[in-house]
Amino acid sequence: MNTQINKRKIINDPVHGFISIQHELIFDLLEHPYFQRLRRISQLGLTSLVYPGAIHTRFHHAIGAMHLMDMAIGVIRNKGHHITEEEAEAVNIAILLHDIGHGPYSHTLEKVIITSHDHETLSLKYIQALNEEMQGKLDMAIAIFQNTYQKKFLHQLVSSQLDMDRLDYLRRDSFFTGVSEGVIGSERIIKMLNVFNDGLVVDAKGIYSIEKFLIARRLMYWQVYLHKTVLSAEKLLEIILQRAKDLIAKGQTLNASDALLWFLTHDSCENNEMLEKFNRLDDSDVMSSVKAWVNNEDKILSDLADRLMNRRLFRMELQRNTFAPDYVEMIRHRICKTFDISKQESKYYLNAGKISNTAYDNMDEEINILREDNLTDIADASEMFDRAVLSHNVIKYYLCYPKDLF
Repeated sequence: MNTQINKRKIINDPVHGFISIQHELIFDLLEHPYFQRLRRISQLGLTSLVYPGAIHTRFHHAIGAMHLMDMAIGVIRNKGHHITEEEAEAVNIAILLHDIGHGPYSHTLEKVIITSHDHETLSLKYIQALNEEMQGKLDMAIAIFQNTYQKKFLHQLVSSQLDMDRLDYLRRDSFFTGVSEGVIGSERIIKMLNVFNDGLVVDAKGIYSIEKFLIARRLMYWQVYLHKTVLSAEKLLEIILQRAKDLIAKGQTLNASDALLWFLTHDSCENNEMLEKFNRLDDSDVMSSVKAWVNNEDKILSDLADRLMNRRLFRMELQRNTFAPDYVEMIRHRICKTFDISKQESKYYLNAGKISNTAYDNMDEEINILREDNLTDIADASEMFDRAVLSHNVIKYYLCYPKDLF
């Protein structure tokens, strides 16, 4: 009896259509529990509270980014640049696993559950653990991921201002939110990619597609990723988890999943055992725990949990300048009086900070336009923008507090 598994699968993706699995090693990675966890990690955190269709996952995005990477490899090869089969497999693995370290609700809880590492560091730890398990088959993928491989343009395809990550998430997030401003011609952009002096560049005729890409990214940040109601929901979830951590630190017992309880009492992720624990943690652990905390005896945790479960979100004020200290203190005083809590406890009901949005980071790697063997930065090549407009960092300050104060 032939028990050999067919690993050359086809996936039907709602954004890109049919996606082929080109390498058997990639199929093994897709099937691994570390990667399967991404099915249970939302791509856009709590954005579905604003855009109900935004319920896609990191699993969707990673496979989509790999599909675009495969297209980019084909385009670059057709333009005369040599990419071996081993390199093609490695760069596909690097983009497939680039988000494998994301925790519950993606970026939302990155600074609460594990404050010692960001998701990029955790992703590298996961890839290294997989490499050990697969006896070094991911060595080249790790080198590309860390930008230590000799062909630097391969890393740029994974991580740069014009990488396959961004080309997928902008189009995918636009599709699932229904925000048409984020629609980009990802295939057109990929067709215009080229390599010059070992750097990823864009052929001159692709300049208008790049301009559209930069505009779409800026609009998606204001309209989706930094939408004030999305920010309000995410801040509320952060505060709930912080209150839970503080209560546990004081010796109170909380009902929560084993996976979440472990990370509410630990703040490190240094070894493979820790990765196994992190792999058991996903969105469902967090939301089921928040649901249970609605009936908790602690009035602050109970109230905050109830607000999130029933979408009674905080008001989010945004402005270009910092909020006047007197105004902030007035809000704090009202919070203490309304909810009968101390000034110290008011931190769970009052959150201040800032957000920023830059269309093009000219301090990062440039997006270079290739014209007859000459390179021009997009900020200089564009007829629509100048460098000051493209690289301008818009900063807004926020103040977040309960709507029922007034």
